Amino acid sequence: MAEGRTPLWEVFVRARNGLAHKHVGSVHAADAAMALQAARDVYTRRGEGLSLWVVPSNAIVASDPSDRGMLFEPTGSKIYRHPTFYEVPEDVGHM
Repeated sequence: MAEGRTPLWEVFVRARNGLAHKHVGSVHAADAAMALQAARDVYTRRGEGLSLWVVPSNAIVASDPSDRGMLFEPTGSKIYRHPTFYEVPEDVGHM
């Protein structure tokens, strides 16, 4: 932790009607427990959250948009990875 700086934490919330956590914002906190409490206070005030994740911002690694072709184009030639040749029955629900 840099002198005089409180670490930044990214906050992800799983809504009551959702299946996945979604990024909702950031909080500053000294440790994980405080980050979780701050995230709860700021992002779930109306009781809409079912689960919270807090992740140190410096732990997140992201791809560079300029590398898009190298990272994502090779999948276009692998049609077996994409279920586009059959239809999923409606009674299957969420997959």
